[in-house]
Amino acid sequence: MADTIIILDYGSQYAQLIARRVREANVYCEIVSWRAPAEEVLARQPKGFILSGGPNSVYDPGAPALPDYVLGAGVPVLGICYGMQLLAHRLGGRVAGSTRREYGPATLAVDETAAPLFANWGASDGRGETVWMSHGDKVEALPPGFRPIAHSDNSPLAAAADPARGLYAVQFHPEVAHTPRGAVLLSNFVHRICGCGPDWTPANVIDGATTAIRRQVGDGRVVLGLSGGVDSAVAAALIHRAIGEQLTCIFVDTGLLRLGEAVKVVQTFQQEQGIHLIAVNAVEEYLEALAGVTDPEQKRRIIGEKFVRVFEREAARLGRIDFLAQGTIYPDVIESAGKGREARVIKTHHNVGGLPDDMQFQLVEPLRMLFKDEVRRLGAALGLPDAIVWRQPFPGPGLAVRCLGEVTWERLERLRAADAVFLEELAAADLLREGTQQAFAVLLPVRSVGVMGDGRTYQEVIALRAVTSEDFMTADWARLPHELLARVSRRIVNEVAGVNRVVFDITSKPPGTIEWE
Repeated sequence: MADTIIILDYGSQYAQLIARRVREANVYCEIVSWRAPAEEVLARQPKGFILSGGPNSVYDPGAPALPDYVLGAGVPVLGICYGMQLLAHRLGGRVAGSTRREYGPATLAVDETAAPLFANWGASDGRGETVWMSHGDKVEALPPGFRPIAHSDNSPLAAAADPARGLYAVQFHPEVAHTPRGAVLLSNFVHRICGCGPDWTPANVIDGATTAIRRQVGDGRVVLGLSGGVDSAVAAALIHRAIGEQLTCIFVDTGLLRLGEAVKVVQTFQQEQGIHLIAVNAVEEYLEALAGVTDPEQKRRIIGEKFVRVFEREAARLGRIDFLAQGTIYPDVIESAGKGREARVIKTHHNVGGLPDDMQFQLVEPLRMLFKDEVRRLGAALGLPDAIVWRQPFPGPGLAVRCLGEVTWERLERLRAADAVFLEELAAADLLREGTQQAFAVLLPVRSVGVMGDGRTYQEVIALRAVTSEDFMTADWARLPHELLARVSRRIVNEVAGVNRVVFDITSKPPGTIEWE
């Protein structure tokens, strides 16, 4: 078992960013709800706790509380924002409403430079470091045993410590990019204060996952839905390494894939990777099941159930099959409000919340606790080619959630053609990997008036989406060159029948999600 840090989630929009920074320090961590049962949390044998921020005041009726096991575990604790206020309130300090809400950058002055939390923190010229504040309440008086170790203009107690008990707290958010040295602080906490080793590495993850897969599967047989995306590809390679011929991959051509994708998937994995792969043409089944459906959540549920039913049918032809393997990753679990999360459901991922209750398989999900960049590093360590490891992300329900409104073959072909033009132009401009982390076209369920060849047209609209992101939990829209966008728009309107208008999505995540549905 790797050294583990538990992040208690108090409803913060930044909880997943805390996890990312801790993982970047090569330390394993998990996000769990502050409501989670003590035995469930302590079973992970945490070497430290991080208390996230959150939208509440400690004085709100029914405000999220500090579980007794956190202080009783005898391991270090770091409170961030609401987590700091919670520690202070619980231990006898005083929390008060701020005279003004502090939201935005602040300059932090470290008062106790020897504090292990701020080791290697400050600039060599002694100037303060920029941090990101986002709070209303703040700690006005520290509990007994605590001493201040940093301040800002509006927060005299911006950081505090009780080293004897291993308790630390900061009012700012070290996990966000707007606190440039925040990763140093979190690394100090998990390594210097909690004593965690840097053992969360691809090699160790592969070893641990291989052992876990063998233990779970035993002599059972596993089927895996291979979409060709990086998640299912890495899951396939990892499981194949663990159990070899006990794994059969089933590729289902749903009719919801990108241009030429079905042929490429079969060629890559069947011929080049040597994995036992069965290809199934289920295009008509999916189109029939989706006929007339426009609600995105219903689409996801239909696709999730159809996915399992096709697998059950194909598995029956293979004989005894015990397990269904999936490339589920941590953002899927978080966005689907998986176990232990405080956040509301954003959207149901078909491989997390869309599977039917009467499914006949047990699940094998070796990537369930990994972020996308960790999956890519694992793929590289497993020897997968760059063309797979760095392939553009693609949603489990495929083009069904990029074809807004009713899904028909004609509309899918229209979307496929437009998407291919966009990706082709991005690749020609060397922007598919460096300039964007995800890019695609969306077909909108609206028509607009246009003019072509001196005649009136009334056709559909294509939206282009391109984002930059480190972890896909947050994202910003890519600032693509205007000349590139003009060329893409011109080509789509001229080459794709049924489209007379192209728009570009400039929404970040949050408030939007990367996908439209």
